Amino acid sequence: MNTSLKDQRVVVTAGAQGIGLAITASFVATGAQVHICDVSDDFLDSARKQFTGAPVTFSKTDVANEAQVDAMFADLTQRWGALDVLVNNAGIAGPTAKVEETELSAWDQTIAVNLTGPFLCTRRAVPLLKKAGGGSIVNISSAAGRLGFPLRTPYSASKFGVIGLTESWAMELGPSNIRVNAILPGIVAGERQERVIAAKAASYGIDHEAMRERLLSKVSMRKMVTAQDIANQIIYICSPAGSAISGQSLSVCGNVEHLG
Repeated sequence: MNTSLKDQRVVVTAGAQGIGLAITASFVATGAQVHICDVSDDFLDSARKQFTGAPVTFSKTDVANEAQVDAMFADLTQRWGALDVLVNNAGIAGPTAKVEETELSAWDQTIAVNLTGPFLCTRRAVPLLKKAGGGSIVNISSAAGRLGFPLRTPYSASKFGVIGLTESWAMELGPSNIRVNAILPGIVAGERQERVIAAKAASYGIDHEAMRERLLSKVSMRKMVTAQDIANQIIYICSPAGSAISGQSLSVCGNVEHLG
């Protein structure tokens, strides 16, 4: 099975932290050249140290900012001339609140990063993918993109929207040999998940461990997934081994049955 991505040109948004960092490291391990963007100077500095000597470049880019996204892709056009893979990984958790208590500003920010961000990046990436003769786009959705998620309306709505982008682009771009898929992580172990658990525990008036048990009770395998689990699936679908996969929403979640 050929999962080599040697010399492939790859962009990973929010690639300096969390799931994005695992995705970046996995692409580098397969021989790819990777450009990662992030909004955090601290995470970018840490990633620069981790990837010293590796074929990795960096930019501070907010994917919800049109001018910054355009500048990043203008630079990549000069540097690479074409592109093979785009991973739209950047996203935020958004607020944890009842719908009647959700601020419009929090809604707008979540939609801007989680839904407008992939649009802004993809519209600039597509001409470069076409120059390469085709390629792959991977959008990170969520189990919350196929299931309702009480107290997390903006997040869930944005992740449902990502699946709509994925299916539309797969049909539109397939004739240009560009495959588009979505990955739907479940409960991913890490600091971000611990913050989400803490916020939900506070909303429900229960302690942290009780909230954790409540969440995992709705996962068939009764465990969280890891960032590496997500990265492994992305490498597969972007590699020659996944060359016939497009328009799919692939859950990597241990079978999340319900969110709440």
